[in-house]
Amino acid sequence: MSEEFKKEFVDQSIHRIDENTRRLKSCLVELDESETWKRPNENSNSIGNLILHLCGNIRQYAISSLGSIPDARDRDKEFSADAGYSKPELFDRLISTLEQAKGVMQNVSTPELLRKRKVQGYTYSGIGIIVHVTEHYSYHTGQIIFWTKLLKNKDLGFYAGVDLNVKNEIS
Repeated sequence: MSEEFKKEFVDQSIHRIDENTRRLKSCLVELDESETWKRPNENSNSIGNLILHLCGNIRQYAISSLGSIPDARDRDKEFSADAGYSKPELFDRLISTLEQAKGVMQNVSTPELLRKRKVQGYTYSGIGIIVHVTEHYSYHTGQIIFWTKLLKNKDLGFYAGVDLNVKNEIS
């Protein structure tokens, strides 16, 4: 794997993470404190739960496994919480976790990107871990966006001013 390929892969992954962070922040701005912990039903999670879950998952996969730091995750607590963090505290916790994870991803060696390891009972290479973190973050950001739109009945304007009907250019 060339250094150029590795850098492009990590940069694109971080770009997607940052894009979703901006969207998630927009949702938190729209929500009242109480809406952050509101659950649609007993089988669903609040936005607060999802943010705690993202922090735990990103820490376990990127920071602990990819960064070779002991795993201290308590996954059940992420879902059982029903308060305890304000919107700014949740967002600060998320940003801190993401900054650590992005630092690990930017500094990971090629051998570590290719090395297989067990995480949460699954076997992943370092590349697989970065893909997991990126897609898992995107997945739950989508849930947060959907829940925010349901609560606020509002277009969040993520694509305002962008013509998404432009056709691809073939070169």
